[in-house]
Amino acid sequence: MNQTPDILCIGSVLWDVIGRTASHMRTGSDVPGRITRLPGGVAMNIAMTLKRFGLQPALLTVIGRDTEGDELIAESQNMGLNCDFLYRSDDLPTDVYMAIEAANGLIAAIADAHSLEAAGDKILRAMSDGRLGTAEAPYAGLIALDGNLTDDLLRIIAASPLFAAADLRVAPASPGKAERLLALLGHPSATLYVNLEEAGLLCQTHFDDSASACTALLERGAHRVLVTDGGRAASEGTAGDVITAHPPAVLVTRVTGAGDTFMAAHIASERQGLDRPAALARALDAAATYVSGETPL
Repeated sequence: MNQTPDILCIGSVLWDVIGRTASHMRTGSDVPGRITRLPGGVAMNIAMTLKRFGLQPALLTVIGRDTEGDELIAESQNMGLNCDFLYRSDDLPTDVYMAIEAANGLIAAIADAHSLEAAGDKILRAMSDGRLGTAEAPYAGLIALDGNLTDDLLRIIAASPLFAAADLRVAPASPGKAERLLALLGHPSATLYVNLEEAGLLCQTHFDDSASACTALLERGAHRVLVTDGGRAASEGTAGDVITAHPPAVLVTRVTGAGDTFMAAHIASERQGLDRPAALARALDAAATYVSGETPL
């Protein structure tokens, strides 16, 4: 693929194995449902949504030289995603994520992302070898960064000249890894996308609403931040200026990937020239449509 990417999506690209049921579940439940295998991972979910909004994303990740990896790359290319810059590993398997979702939400999930962790900064080679930039002439476009990368790699990125000129958008980390984003909290061009729980973990406190969480993160040194709170009001803030909007009410049928959809829709909206309130509203609409099951997986 020779088309110049509009944005780099750096991080997890793997197979999502998702079991969904319309029943409520608890520990030990055994219920009927559907099991699907689809391309997933934070970087992949963002890239797929960006593509639907008309952007040309490129993936920077690690994919194993195994059958699962070949199939994942083929599926990505069929969707029009740029795979020219990803790292293929001879000794690391393709990663996989497994989750169970029920009528009462996400029941459990396991992320087998050991290959991404083991690959480390090898996934960034295209940013330093001249294909996408060098330390002396760094990439100057949009980057969507997976907040679930390792502490070491996030610290490298925070201080790296390879990211000095980029418009860096940091994807939601899982709550168990939210504190990894502290390495990027003071980055001068980073926009953090977090939910209310993750914001509380970063600030070591509890927030009742997204606006107060947004304000606190800005006071802690964040350049720009967006805080979501499920079906309640979300907020976006920069330079001490916080705006708030409410998502539309919908029937929730799925949750995995909702935060990634919100982030991608917000990036695409700003790329297309929408102002801050309009971009926030459009992102909330896109996320609500996604969780309602009205858009393709």
